[in-house]
Amino acid sequence: MAKTVKLADIAAIVGVSTVTVSKALSDQKGVSEELRVRIKKLADEMGYKQPSTVRKLQAHKSYNIGVLIAEMFLDKYDSFYWQMYQALTTRAVSKGCFTMLEVVSAVNEEAGNLPMIIQEHKVDGLIVIGAMSSGYLTILNEQSGVPVIYMDYYDEKQACDAVISNSYYGTYALTNYLIHMGHRKIAYVGTLLATESITDRYFGYMKSLMEHGIETKPEWLIEDRDVDSGFIDTQNKLTIPKDMPTAFVCNCDLTASYMIKKLQQNGYRVPEDVSVVGFDNYLYPGLCNIKITTYEVDIKEMARRTIHNLLKKMGNENYKPGVFIVEGRVVYKESVAHV
Repeated sequence: MAKTVKLADIAAIVGVSTVTVSKALSDQKGVSEELRVRIKKLADEMGYKQPSTVRKLQAHKSYNIGVLIAEMFLDKYDSFYWQMYQALTTRAVSKGCFTMLEVVSAVNEEAGNLPMIIQEHKVDGLIVIGAMSSGYLTILNEQSGVPVIYMDYYDEKQACDAVISNSYYGTYALTNYLIHMGHRKIAYVGTLLATESITDRYFGYMKSLMEHGIETKPEWLIEDRDVDSGFIDTQNKLTIPKDMPTAFVCNCDLTASYMIKKLQQNGYRVPEDVSVVGFDNYLYPGLCNIKITTYEVDIKEMARRTIHNLLKKMGNENYKPGVFIVEGRVVYKESVAHV
C-alpha cells in the first residue's frame, strides 16, 4: 500500500514550514506566487490529496460486504436473523454498497473452511450475524484478509468489534417488571453458555432478583437447547419445575412460545396462572396464541451502526474498535398478569 503523503513531506523537500505549504495549497495569503506554484506542482507529483478530498472519496466508495450466518439460525421458525440481514442490506444500499449472504454449514464451520466469498475474493469486509465457534471466528479474523465485525454476538475470549443489543439490561428490566407485578417465584429459561447473549440475559435477571432480595432455586434455571448445536430441544429440555414458579423469563421469544405451549399442555393458563416474558419482539406468525411481553431489539439501529462501523474500519477513518451496545425497549403485551 502506497504511503500517504503529508504536508510535512512536502515542506521538508521545499525547505519551508508546513504552515506555508498549507497556505500555498489552499490559496491563502502570505505565500509568493512563485513558491505557491512550486509547492502545488510538487504536491501533484507526490500524489498529495487534501484530507477533505480523501474523506469525500471514502464517503462515495462502493464496497462489497459479505454477511455470514450459521445454518442453525435459519431453521423454519427462527427467522429473526433474516430480519437483521434485510435491515443490513437496506442500510448498505443506502450507502452505495452491496451485500452478499453466505450461510455457513455446520460441516464447514467444524472443518474451519473459509467461506466461498472469501476464497474467491468477492468482498471487502465481513459481518458475522449471531454466534459461531470461537475457533472458526479466529480463522476468519486471521485468514480472511478483510475487516470483520460481529452483529448480535461478541467473543469474550478475544478482542473483537461487535454491535449487540442490551441483553443484560433488557432482562433486568423485564424481571423488574415481573416483580412490580407481584411475582416473587421467577424462573429463567435458557441454556447458559450456549451463547453470550443467553448468559448475559441471565445475569440481568439475577441482578434484578438480588436487588429485590429474592432467592431463586436450581430447578428454576431451565435449559432450552443443546449447548453444542444451539438447537432448541422441546422434547428433552423446557422442563416444568415441581415447585412451580409464577413467572418465566425466557431468553428469546421463540423459547417463550415453546414454553407457553408446554405450560398449556400441562394444564396451566398464561397469564392467568403463570406469566411469561421473552426477548427480541420477533416471532414467526402463528407460533403462539398469546402476544408475548418482551424486550424489543432495535434491529434498524443495530444495522445502521454495524454498517457505519464497518465502513469506517474498511476506510481506516478514525475507527475505534470495541463492542457497541444498542438499547431497546420493553413492549407490554398479553402474557403477564398481576399475582
